Amino acid sequence: MTTFVQFHLLTAYPPSNPNRDDQGRPKQANLGGVPRLRLSSQSIKRALRESVPFQAGLAGHLGTRTKKLGVELETELMGQGVDAAKAREVAVAVAAVFSKLEAPKKGAAQRPVTTTLAFVSPEEWGLARELAQKILAGEELPKDKELKKLVLRRADGAVDVAMFGRMLADDPEFNREAAVQVAHAITTHRALAEDDWFSAIDDLNRREDGPGAGHLGESAFGSGVYYLYACVNVDLLVENLGGDRALAAKGLEALARALATATPRGKQNSHAHHPRAAYVRAERGGQQPRDLSGAFFAPVKSDDLLGSSVQSLEATLADIDAAYGVGCAECALMHVGQGGTLDQIAAFAAAAVDA
Repeated sequence: MTTFVQFHLLTAYPPSNPNRDDQGRPKQANLGGVPRLRLSSQSIKRALRESVPFQAGLAGHLGTRTKKLGVELETELMGQGVDAAKAREVAVAVAAVFSKLEAPKKGAAQRPVTTTLAFVSPEEWGLARELAQKILAGEELPKDKELKKLVLRRADGAVDVAMFGRMLADDPEFNREAAVQVAHAITTHRALAEDDWFSAIDDLNRREDGPGAGHLGESAFGSGVYYLYACVNVDLLVENLGGDRALAAKGLEALARALATATPRGKQNSHAHHPRAAYVRAERGGQQPRDLSGAFFAPVKSDDLLGSSVQSLEATLADIDAAYGVGCAECALMHVGQGGTLDQIAAFAAAAVDA
């Protein structure tokens, strides 16, 4: 039976714009016929990967999502004394293992830049460097698919690749199914973006130059209590990590800590948003996963949006359990001001590997 770990979080954001749309405004969604503010799943996952719990706790076990592996390799080779033309040739050959290459401009040489972002594990980086040295040494190498098998891996120690998956369109046998699902975070209540008109003064402006501002502008922001849901297939996480259960446990601990503390960083210098989750419910067991977003289809209306959001979530949880049976084998709770700690949540999540 598959073991799942599920997280339900409520986080209060101050006026801010962490995740912008193509117009520079906070992203939005309609839920229950009511407008809400939204943080996209993609922005949250990037914030998790860049967070202190991931970067410090999983150092050496994180991948790199890039089109420029070949560019980095070319620079390394030239730093080792390889002439520029040969370094470019080798880098192009190695980069092509991960994806098709961008077509050069007319009359220009082929650059070692891929057309798509490849999520590359540390082990694959090392194997790419080894392949470059084999090419430089003039070794006879296999072609096409067999060549790619020298570098690409189905499972290894890259925790973020194991968690969030990757797709290599030309080499689906080396795709990795994501072990972690992350929902879009939405406000539990009606929320709209507001507009901020601002001006900036020229420090060298003199009185005789006139009283006008040196710059006028407009920006948007919003605030609210966000519900975030994430689900981990623990068995798949262990499989994606090549059976390394200890590393999977470290990854779950880092994920729990990051979910409660990480945030997309859009316009952070303008708003200094550094929220912490006020409520975290972690669950583990073999039951089919279920999110609790239904708690907020009817928007929360209260002078205490955070407290009422907690009440609505817990009431919906009780109703679902009464109808379907208890939705998890065990749970851990952190409610700021009420009890529980993030250390306890992290330890609870990590223990799911051996549950």
